[in-house]
Amino acid sequence: MTRLHAFTRTALAALVFTGIAAGSAVAQTPPPPALAKAQAGYVRMMLGDAEVTSLSDGTVVLSADILTGAKPQHVQDLLKQAHQTGPLHTSVNAYLVKLGDKLVLVDTGAGGFFGPSLNKLQASMKAAGYTPDQVTDIVITHLHADHVGGLVNGDAIQFPNANVHADKAELDFWLDTAKMDAAPKGAQGFFKMAQAALTPYVKAGKVKPFTGATEIVPGLRTQPTHGHTPGHSFYVLESKGQKLVFWGDLMHFEEVQFPDPTVTVAFDTDSKSAKAQRLAAFADAAKQGYLVAPSHVTFPGIGHLRKQGSGYVWLPVRYVNDAH
Repeated sequence: MTRLHAFTRTALAALVFTGIAAGSAVAQTPPPPALAKAQAGYVRMMLGDAEVTSLSDGTVVLSADILTGAKPQHVQDLLKQAHQTGPLHTSVNAYLVKLGDKLVLVDTGAGGFFGPSLNKLQASMKAAGYTPDQVTDIVITHLHADHVGGLVNGDAIQFPNANVHADKAELDFWLDTAKMDAAPKGAQGFFKMAQAALTPYVKAGKVKPFTGATEIVPGLRTQPTHGHTPGHSFYVLESKGQKLVFWGDLMHFEEVQFPDPTVTVAFDTDSKSAKAQRLAAFADAAKQGYLVAPSHVTFPGIGHLRKQGSGYVWLPVRYVNDAH
């Protein structure tokens, strides 16, 4: 598949995701139901000496029609086995890591780009007892808008004291206006949203590119996993012999892609590479037994994988409420 073809497919997927296009995919996926009271927006745990807080940016309906590389009936069978027969309300998760005197945010949610069911990161952070000015570093898995939109409120920087870290290949791709102009019109919105979110930080000298495996702060390093996007990256947290890997958009549909990790998604810029990364990451996590944190697994989104047949079983961490 050429990059232009990938863009076209991604653009169509974006229309489904944002709900701005007419057609059957949107008509079959109503927005999340309104609730009388807010849900819990954060869950905290310890990993060695590191405090890790899952932050909810909200949920959004994502149509299973965007799954590729598998027969639709196979996808529907897996969803049915998981008792998912209606619209799929997909979590958008970010993670806050306190490491010594550093407070690191992994991705920032969608901000105002994808409607009112998202853009809840600030409220979740406040409920968790933190304020945006306390964040020292922001690490970005990739520049899709549901991961960088929360960087800004309009043109205003949301995290005034934070440096923003992202893979140089990712920055070079999405912030390049020539690449945007060469892309199909339906895909240009991805570039525009990334540029809107990053430009204020670029102007302020707060964007810090990295290449390859790089230590961002002591205990937190990058792991290149290019495929979903040209510079997609994991972040590996280690403390006192414990390990947690933030997976970003390695996968999107837990009911489908855990039991069958060969299933791809239309958001992938390079679906072949993204699938290879997913197969390798799933196998390693299951074999080594460390924790992982995908961006779109049901909140709070942290757990283990266990190998089962040709696929995997997701084992979310136990919820603990031990506050005194």
